Amino acid sequence: MAEPTVFRPGGVSYLRIPAPDPKSAADFYAKVFGWTVDTDRDTPSFADGSGHVIGHFMPDLVVAGDAGVKPYVYVDDVGATLDRALATGATTSTEPYPEGNLTVATFRDPAGNEIGVWQLTGD
Repeated sequence: MAEPTVFRPGGVSYLRIPAPDPKSAADFYAKVFGWTVDTDRDTPSFADGSGHVIGHFMPDLVVAGDAGVKPYVYVDDVGATLDRALATGATTSTEPYPEGNLTVATFRDPAGNEIGVWQLTGD
């Protein structure tokens, strides 16, 4: 099996996440999603859990809240992920709900970015 890569034509591979406090944002995403972060610079970088998406936490970008693009992160357990997010400063936007064979929820990270989470829950 090939190693994960960000070099996939047509695939989302890089994100700049608005973060008034980039190091706190890096800590939040590491705790909530298990992302690998590097905080040794003013704009900490990250790699998501799949290795397919990399990016930076950017202090000079405006947080768009629910008016901007809303990424959804696939997780093993929506409830456990929400618990971790809330314990580290997030607020729930949409409580978990079924959508076909999925469970979906949304929250705002401590900076106010709207993030969705989803998991497969049935056939």
